[in-house]
Amino acid sequence: MTSRSEPLGARSELEEPTRAALAGTRFARLDWVVEAGSTNTLLLDAATRGAPDGTVLAADHQTAGRGTKGRTWFDPPGGSLLASVLVRPRLAVDRVHRITMAFGLAAVDAVHALTGRTVGLKWPNDVFATVDGIDGPVERKLAGILAESRLEGARVDAVVVGMGMNVNWPAEVPTDLGERAVSLDRLAGRPLDRGELLAVLLRRFAVRLDELASDEDNDGTVLLDAYRAASCTIGRRVRLELPGGGAPLEGRAVDVTAEGHLMVDLDGEVRTFSSADVSHLRATG
Repeated sequence: MTSRSEPLGARSELEEPTRAALAGTRFARLDWVVEAGSTNTLLLDAATRGAPDGTVLAADHQTAGRGTKGRTWFDPPGGSLLASVLVRPRLAVDRVHRITMAFGLAAVDAVHALTGRTVGLKWPNDVFATVDGIDGPVERKLAGILAESRLEGARVDAVVVGMGMNVNWPAEVPTDLGERAVSLDRLAGRPLDRGELLAVLLRRFAVRLDELASDEDNDGTVLLDAYRAASCTIGRRVRLELPGGGAPLEGRAVDVTAEGHLMVDLDGEVRTFSSADVSHLRATG
């Protein structure tokens, strides 16, 4: 990673083979370290210092990993794919969410390529899998995505999109975690190579970004249609908890707008919500 303010530290054994797998691609500039504070924070700092498009930072373990709205991520050493990617897209500010959409779709693509399992995207930025529960199928969180931007006027200068994906969990995990999340090895029935997963993910991300760039004249229709098809939120009854408390809202999610906002039919009244409007969303049916 170029233009960083401090040394990154010891390198992961996954760095070299993953670099080799990404040679010649948009994301060949990869650093993979044993431990980092937050890969998103470090890469945002590098972006302000001129790091180029396609720079990637991964870590075996994070000591200060962040999720959406400041949530933390369960991170047993070597058990998660923890990576952030810097892109410098030619996008207006109101379209920056499409980078997150493209990354989410790339994650869905990568999981299917390596495991044959189909997973879905929960609005606004999570990857969910359906697993067998005691009383039938249940949904569990597989990965979370966090995108942060640097703006220059009405244009986007840089976007850092990071992901934490549960890959190889230990035999025992906290009970409350097992009731709401799942790992990729549980879905596949075997351990997964995190380096191979990252390489496949980034190759698919490059494809999705190319689709986005070529489709911008058509307002991103191809990407939006792909997102809608992968969504496990659209068509479901949902419960929305709002910032600041107050009574939750319940209705049916009917669509996602070109701006990435969720449209919800509140029993006859269709309202549109940005991710900032909702503190928590869950499906109820």
